[in-house]
Amino acid sequence: MTFVSRQTVRFAHVDPAGIVFYPRYFEMLNAAVEDYFAEAVGVDFATMHLERHLGVPTVKLETEFAAPSRLGDALDFLIEVTRVGRSSADVAVEVRCGAETRLRIAVVLVCMDLKTGRPVAWPADMRPIPAAEAA
Repeated sequence: MTFVSRQTVRFAHVDPAGIVFYPRYFEMLNAAVEDYFAEAVGVDFATMHLERHLGVPTVKLETEFAAPSRLGDALDFLIEVTRVGRSSADVAVEVRCGAETRLRIAVVLVCMDLKTGRPVAWPADMRPIPAAEAA
């Protein structure tokens, strides 16, 4: 299953040259991951963090930038979970504007107990859905 989160490039995302300042992509990525958990998995970040005291921090991030994005562009963050372990998940993200790829991101997320700061096994209702299982 590929989950899509659309993010519009806003004025706050761009630098004086009018293109997305690269750290802003990571803010948009985090919003897309938050959308994924709320909409595809069914557990929103407010419930996850405030009620269950769990988080899904990024522990590894690799990015390949292919083309610049500009103010007003509608970017589709295509999220595909490629592997789920006991407490981690590998996620492939392709960011597109129309048919053009703007960047590719490989992310490793970990399910973490916010009280201890330690990894914990994915609760069944919070477990990301690998693309192979969703097909």
